[in-house]
Amino acid sequence: MEISDKNQTTQASLKYLAEHEAGGFSFDNYQRNAHIFTQLGGKAIALPTAWKTGTTIVGIIYKNGIVLGADTRATGGSEVVDKNCEKIHYLAPNIWCCGAGTAADTEKTTELIASNLELLRLSTGTPSRVVTALTLTKRMLYKYQGHVSAALIIGGTDCNGAHLYSIHPHGSTQRLPYTTMGSGSLAAMAVFETRYAEDMEEGKAVELVRDSIRAGIFNDLGSGSNVDVTVIRNDSTVSRMRTYENAAGDASSYKAQYARPAKLTPPPGTTFVIEETFKPHKVAAPAYVSSAPSATAMDI
Repeated sequence: MEISDKNQTTQASLKYLAEHEAGGFSFDNYQRNAHIFTQLGGKAIALPTAWKTGTTIVGIIYKNGIVLGADTRATGGSEVVDKNCEKIHYLAPNIWCCGAGTAADTEKTTELIASNLELLRLSTGTPSRVVTALTLTKRMLYKYQGHVSAALIIGGTDCNGAHLYSIHPHGSTQRLPYTTMGSGSLAAMAVFETRYAEDMEEGKAVELVRDSIRAGIFNDLGSGSNVDVTVIRNDSTVSRMRTYENAAGDASSYKAQYARPAKLTPPPGTTFVIEETFKPHKVAAPAYVSSAPSATAMDI
C-alpha cells in the first residue's frame, strides 16, 4: 500500500498498533507506545524511518574462477548523489568484495579487512585465503549486531579453488555457486535462476553477470547508471572492467532522437526592447603606497 497523505499515515499507524496490541503475550514497545499517545494527546503518527540505499550486486562461480558485478548508483534518501560509485572493493590480490548498504560502512569495513589481511600475509608469508577474509568479516559484523549496514559478497580464489560467499549485516553467511544482494537482488536472481549452468566459460559468465545487473538497474529505482565487472581467475590474475557497460546509454543518443519543435525557438525580435542603457564602470584611482621602511619580522 502506498501512503500518500497524513490521514492515511495516521490510519496505518493506528492499524499497526491495534494489530500488535490485540492479543498474545508480547508486550514489546508497550511503554513506548503509551508514551507516544500521551505526548501527542492520543493522536498517533508514523514514526520516522531510516532511508535504505539501493544497490544490485552479484557473484557467480564459473569454470576457471569468479565473476563479480555491481551497478554504480549511490543514493542519499530519494536523491541520486553519485552516478559512478565504485562498489567492488579490494580485499587481497586474489579476493574482491561487492558491498551493498550504507556506503561509508561498506568502504570502511572492506578497508579494515584488507588491512588485516595484508598484515597476516606479511606475518605468514603466504597468500590470503578466502575463508580467512570471510571469518574476519563476519566476526566484525556480528560484533556490531547489524548496526554496521554492510551486506557483502566475497569472491576469490586460493589453493582450494574458487569460493563465493554472501555476508549479511548481522554476520550470517552463505556459500553459494551464485548469489545476489541489494534492493535489485530479486530481478538479478531471476536472471541467474533462468540461465545459470555449471562450468560456464568466462565470456558466458561475464555476459550473465552483465544481464543480471541490467535487470536490477531497470527494475529497481535504487540501482542505476553503469555495470562494473571484476573477473578473478584460478591462476590469481584479475581483470577489472570499470564501466563495463553504460546500461542507461549516453544522453546525447537520446537527444539525437528528439527534434525540437520550431515553435519552442522564438525568432529574434519576438520580445520588444523598450529601453537600452549602458553605464561603464569608473576606473579607481591608484592607491597611495608609502615609501617609509616597514617593520622587520620578529625571529622566533
